[in-house]
Amino acid sequence: MSKKKVMVGMSGGIDSSVTAYMLQKDGYEVEGVYLKLHNRTDGYHEKNLAYIEDVANFLNIKYHILDLADEFSKEVYDYFVDSYLEGTTPNPCVKCNKQIKFGAMLDFAKKHGANFLATGHYAKTDGKFFYEADDKTKDQSYFLSQVDKEALKYMMFPLSTYKKEDIVKFGADLDVAYKKITEKSESQEICFVETVYTDVVKRHANIDQEGDVLDENGNVVGKHKGFAHYTIGKRRGFTVHGAHEPHFVTKLNPKDNTIVVGKKEALEVNEVVGNNLNMFIDDTKFSCSVKLRYRSTSTPCEVEIKDEKAYITLKEPVYGVANGQLAVFYDRQKVIGSAWIEGTK
Repeated sequence: MSKKKVMVGMSGGIDSSVTAYMLQKDGYEVEGVYLKLHNRTDGYHEKNLAYIEDVANFLNIKYHILDLADEFSKEVYDYFVDSYLEGTTPNPCVKCNKQIKFGAMLDFAKKHGANFLATGHYAKTDGKFFYEADDKTKDQSYFLSQVDKEALKYMMFPLSTYKKEDIVKFGADLDVAYKKITEKSESQEICFVETVYTDVVKRHANIDQEGDVLDENGNVVGKHKGFAHYTIGKRRGFTVHGAHEPHFVTKLNPKDNTIVVGKKEALEVNEVVGNNLNMFIDDTKFSCSVKLRYRSTSTPCEVEIKDEKAYITLKEPVYGVANGQLAVFYDRQKVIGSAWIEGTK
């Protein structure tokens, strides 16, 4: 019986390198694919491909280069910039996983005869649902929750039951490639943001225009350096005349370049509305827990889905929820769906 073929998304880092190594040890026929997502000319791709070359040579596998720079620019980069200019907070990694890594890259894997597509993500799947990884500090199930349900049956995450320190130990078996891949820095949270997000947005618009800071009643109480420098919950970088306690950004108004601020209680959210649902269950009313941003704890809630929107009633208040972020629904460790946040109250 012929071996099952797995295409491994390889970045040149230790997680994806060990993923390829583990699958080969498990008896799969392995090929790698490197995604070229940016038209960078600073040696970025050449350095990554040198790492991949070392690993591929050691494992004696072939690898492909898939140029998705145009698709990435349209689906992820432009969305990222436009979101900030519209006063919302984007989540480009979620978009990339859906459209690029488990969209276009999966299509490529299928066309090359692969039975599965594997990556170095820390998450689990049984082909029907995503689940949190055992290492909760590395878990990426939140970022995968918008991936099309039909893609799950092709996906493999060999790192799902391991901790990062285990992966580093496995990597030592990669011989000459090991030193290089362990020297490679960890992937940045947002791959095209080298320092701060405003540096990216500034390439496309003048966001350094001073504007008014408003209180909740619309009174001018201070000045800010341009609305796109702020996200919901931020407490620095603006003035509030006569304030004796911290004030936080509660709203952004791109049209007139103003921001609204208030005390911490003004950030309290009890209800959330989400659109563009991606559900793995068919229920239209259910109890679950929800994560309203990646680095947050789950909050118990009731969800009702109607007219293609999710109406989320939180059982305890959450502070600083931003439009444009993702609400991910969990049944314990199982991801049962997600929706993009469009409103709160």
